[in-house]
Amino acid sequence: MSGRAYIALYESGELKNRAAELNRRLHTCDICPRACQVNRVESNQGFCRSGRLISISSYCAHHGEEPVLSGIKGSGTIFFRHCNLKCIYCQNHQISQPDEPSTYYVDSKGLARMMLSLQDDLHCHNINLVSPSHYVPQIVEAIHDAVPMGLQVPIIYNTNGYDAVDTLKMLDGIIDIYLPDIKYASNRLAAKFSQGKSYVRYNRLAIQEMFRQVGNLATDADGMAQKGLIVRHLILPNNIAGSTDCLKWLATTVSRDTTISVMAQYYPCYLAEREPLLSRKITSKEYHEVTALLEKLNLENGWFQEMDSSEFYLPDFKREGHPFSK
Repeated sequence: MSGRAYIALYESGELKNRAAELNRRLHTCDICPRACQVNRVESNQGFCRSGRLISISSYCAHHGEEPVLSGIKGSGTIFFRHCNLKCIYCQNHQISQPDEPSTYYVDSKGLARMMLSLQDDLHCHNINLVSPSHYVPQIVEAIHDAVPMGLQVPIIYNTNGYDAVDTLKMLDGIIDIYLPDIKYASNRLAAKFSQGKSYVRYNRLAIQEMFRQVGNLATDADGMAQKGLIVRHLILPNNIAGSTDCLKWLATTVSRDTTISVMAQYYPCYLAEREPLLSRKITSKEYHEVTALLEKLNLENGWFQEMDSSEFYLPDFKREGHPFSK
């Protein structure tokens, strides 16, 4: 076995204890900042519309992630259905805001088998959990099931950043790489466009907790991420994201060495065409203002997408197999 911290937690019995505690919390769910207090063991009537079983859209070797995650073999990506936000421009809206109920559910053992398939059959560099916030109890239980089956690759928590600190603390030592969004600098705009009440407060507390757990990004001799924080920031039209404030906060409050992935792939998906402020792609001026800011703030670690990225990163989850294949 590798020296993964989650393996040590399994061997000590702590991983089992955390899974049990998190599952108890599903009876009056407070897993994310919404704290809907619904009994998810018996129903799925909370904001995220997720119950006890896990609804998954697809899992695959994904080559479109940051280079330190995708590498040569791809990132072992598991796309969870539903979400604890409702972004009107969501590129994954087919699975985050589905019109029809899922017909495909798995329990923790099924999720564990997916993780092992990605590791052993597809030889992916890591397990990449996309939109995991509402399924943390089930994920921890699945990791507990997967360790004796041989799981040993890094685990990525790929989140919209609307996470509860109390839940994140239960992931300390389980998650190797945190990959949160920093979507907004304005609670008003977060509420308007994502129904994210107090998003800025929860998001920034979450990122600080993630950084406390894993620190700055660390890679192996092959340049593959092994541990650490990578923060994603999507440039939105008309400065809706508040990019200057977001990036300044990362530089001054988290770490000037924070690895940042600036994304230029915005495309007016889902309901965005109905909103004048979000009904177009970003301009060259908006793009260059953000890239220049990175240099001004001496935020030198990370990547920024090219201006034409919006043409290449639109998934289709109705497509058979890989949602990003052409």
